[in-house]
Amino acid sequence: MNNRKRVLTQTAIAHKETLRQNLQHRLERARAAGNQSLVSQLEAEAAYLHL
Repeated sequence: MNNRKRVLTQTAIAHKETLRQNLQHRLERARAAGNQSLVSQLEAEAAYLHL
């Protein structure tokens, strides 16, 4: 794999991991607040993004 492709792949992986971490944090905060509606929306977002 050439260098450009490797960099693009690594960037995509890092981006997906950042999305996953952010979504996990948002889910934790929504659960702590007892906001079941938001929890459901965030779980749907996670499923849509395949996280």
